[in-house]
Amino acid sequence: MNRRNFIYSSGMLAALSASPALSASVIGRTKPARGIQLYMVKEDMERDPIGTLKQLGAWGYTQIESYGSNKGIFWGKTSTEFKKIAAGYGLTLVSSHYNPGTLDEFDKLAAQCEEIGMKYLICPWLGPQKSIETFKTFADDFNSRGNICRKYGLRFGYHPHDYPYKPVEGQLPIDVLLAGTNPEVVDFQMDVYYAVTEGADPYAYMKKHKGRFKLAHMRDVLKKRLPAGSKDESACDLGEGIIDFKKFITTGQDTGMRYFFVEQSRFYHETPLQSARKNAMYLKELKLV
Repeated sequence: MNRRNFIYSSGMLAALSASPALSASVIGRTKPARGIQLYMVKEDMERDPIGTLKQLGAWGYTQIESYGSNKGIFWGKTSTEFKKIAAGYGLTLVSSHYNPGTLDEFDKLAAQCEEIGMKYLICPWLGPQKSIETFKTFADDFNSRGNICRKYGLRFGYHPHDYPYKPVEGQLPIDVLLAGTNPEVVDFQMDVYYAVTEGADPYAYMKKHKGRFKLAHMRDVLKKRLPAGSKDESACDLGEGIIDFKKFITTGQDTGMRYFFVEQSRFYHETPLQSARKNAMYLKELKLV
């Protein structure tokens, strides 16, 4: 099952700041916590969630973002049980993508997230649409879910994939969603990979809509793209492609971005856990100035 279909049928990173031992202030700028989206290591999480969390913590990740797995965002545990397990390995569950559901179901999930001090619930997938009016309807739904999150001390976010950057009836859905959502209750999660591969300027979006993109997913883009229609995405580990992550992180911080999560969708001669370790080491060594 491919990544997008999984997200739709099952319901899907603060890459760098940290505990005192891992944070680093560089001439007045502090590196953000190292975070990771658990979907990146989904097979490992499904096979051995506790062992996988232990490994991620050992590599210096301190923040995690969950997703709507078959066992839910808390992996078959209560919210408090999962929080305790993660904390034992130095990990904080900051946010989660969630499975599609009614507003009543969403309300119950938000209440569970409040119990453990989570910051965000994020819509991971809407899918391409034929009408721009449909995206306006989505914006209204986001506002409703944002109000529910606010009731529980959370924030609501939307994660754009590639399709919001593709024109629909002469408009870009990402622009319609930004304009149609209430900034008081709806934030956005910038996936820099999709912005770049679709020809958008992530820096222009962050600057124009300062304060809207509060979270990020980070994976690099191959210097030489794979052929159109390829089974795999043109993704690679951080520092191996064309994205300047020093620029991305600092621009993000300067425009209100707080949480940075590592993600990967293509594993070339490596396992997902090996990729997670490599990206953690890259972020540990990255200097922002």
